[in-house]
Order: sequence, then structure tokens, then C-alpha cells
Amino acid sequence: MIKKPPRINLANLPTRIDYLSRLTKELKGPQIYIKRDDQTGSEVSGNKVRKLEYIVQEALEQNCDYLITCGGTQSNHARATAAIAAKLGIGSLLVLKGNKEEPIEGNYFLSKLLGAEFKFITGDDYNNKRMEIMEEAKLDLETKGYKPYVIPEGGSMGIGSYGYYTAMEEIHEQEKQLGIEFDAIVISVGSGGTYSGLFLANKLLGRKSTVFGINVSSNAEHFIKQISNILEESFPYINNRVEYTNSDIKIIDGYVGLGYAESRNEELEFINYLAKLEGIILDPVYTGKAMYGLVNEIKKGNMNDYKNILFIHTGGLFGVFPKSSLFF
Repeated sequence: MIKKPPRINLANLPTRIDYLSRLTKELKGPQIYIKRDDQTGSEVSGNKVRKLEYIVQEALEQNCDYLITCGGTQSNHARATAAIAAKLGIGSLLVLKGNKEEPIEGNYFLSKLLGAEFKFITGDDYNNKRMEIMEEAKLDLETKGYKPYVIPEGGSMGIGSYGYYTAMEEIHEQEKQLGIEFDAIVISVGSGGTYSGLFLANKLLGRKSTVFGINVSSNAEHFIKQISNILEESFPYINNRVEYTNSDIKIIDGYVGLGYAESRNEELEFINYLAKLEGIILDPVYTGKAMYGLVNEIKKGNMNDYKNILFIHTGGLFGVFPKSSLFF
């Protein structure tokens, strides 16, 4: 066992694993299970809090009193950061792609309710200058006497990846309790940090399972590079590294659809279908696209080599509400 960095306890863990019996029966393929990381909390629900447990601990150790991060207007990560800042009595500044005239609903509403400050920027600035803009905001806050800590998009950074190292340790123990082994673990990929942690733990725990990511933006090449960078950042925290090649990082491309946070009818219909079939609500940005992709890969016969597949539900429920008019 490696000695992981310390973390602050914020999430309701471990999250349970459920068997999707009706979906499995309909597909007539591998056994499909789901890990309910959408139930890590309420204000901090989803996968982001696992990363933030490690990130915020590091920030507190550095005596920081302000968290700066970024995302879209409906960012789950930004909302979770605002919630944690409020809980700890420190400030939060969210640099968001969008404008303040957007409807105050979903994650944006909750972030406002939680007391976050906002800086809205254009899509071009977000894509090309978001880290620079956050660093400028940090300097501005420092002149006002604060000590800010900058968190990149999605909390995807070396220290944050240990959130999903911990999740893989949970899965490892739950397999023993359930009496099964998951030979494939599938997640959505939007910034790479969740995948990086699972991949690292899978290697260091000597597991035989394959970790698949289904990207919801950009392409596989982009995320292989991003994940590799995060892995390299994570190694110094444990004074260890794993040997890997880019071919070890498995990204299933082809399900981005219209683009990040844009929904096609077939994706929304699938979310509707699964809600009625299994009583589980996916979100349109991450898990809806990823599970839609997994089901289609099973239908194509591309997952026939796997017996037990675990899909990790990374949350995002609040992102459903701004798109509610598109469902019916």
C-alpha cells in the first residue's frame, strides 16, 4: 500500500454499487453495475468532491483562504468548490464560460446561493486563457490581503487524482464483499483527473481490470495527453511512479455528439429511457453521453470480452434542470 497524501473528509463514502438487472437483461451482454458517486453528498454531490478532498487539504496546509476555479456556467466542479468554501468559511471565485445574464438555475443558482463570486469570460478566453485569467484574479486577491489557491478545470491536477485512487481502493474492497471482479470500469471523461486516479490505482494495486474513459468533449488524442500530464504530476506525491504507455490509456471516442454540454435527441431519449428502466437519472453533459456510449459499444459487440462492467455515475443531477424543456 502506498502512503497517499492527506485529505479532508467531505464526501459520504464509500458509495454503494448496484446491479443494473433490467438493463443487463435487455442488452443480453455483460453484467452491468453502477457505482453511485452521484450520492457522495448533496451540495457536493458527484465525483468532484473526491478530488477536492485532497486539493482543499493542500490549500489549507498552505494557509490559503480563497479558492479560485473555473468551468461552464453549469459546472458541477465550480458548484462543489463553492459549497466547500462556504462550509470552511473561506472565499470562492468562479471563472465561468458564459455571461451573467444566463438564467439563474441549476448549478449556477446553487453557486450563487452558496456565496460564490463570479467572473464571466468568453468561450475563446476560456479555451485559451483561463489559467492566465485565474492567475490574474489570484494576484488581485493577494493585493487585498487574501491567500488564494488556484484549482484547474474539474480539479484535474496531480493532487486531485488521489480522489479516484481512493475510489478504486473502495471498489477493490467492494468486489470482495460482492464476490465478483469487475474486468472493465467505465467513466465519462471531461478533464482527465477522474480517469488518472483510477488508472494509477489500477496499476499500483495490481488489478487486472481495464479502465475505459468515454470523452464528452475534444477527442481521444487530447485526453491521452491530458491524462498523461496529470499522472506525471501525481507521482511526486507518493515518491513513486508507474510505467505505462499511451496505448494503456483507453479512451472510447465517438460520443461527443454536438460538443461539450450540447445534447442530441438520442442522448436525451436515452437518459429518459434509463430513468424509467432503472430509476436512475443521468446528466446530459457527462454520464448521459458516457452511458449512452457504453450501451452502444455493448450493442456493437465491442465489450464482449468483458463479463462484469462497472459504470461510475459521477453525478451532475443539477445540470438536468436547465435542459428540462428539451426532454418532453
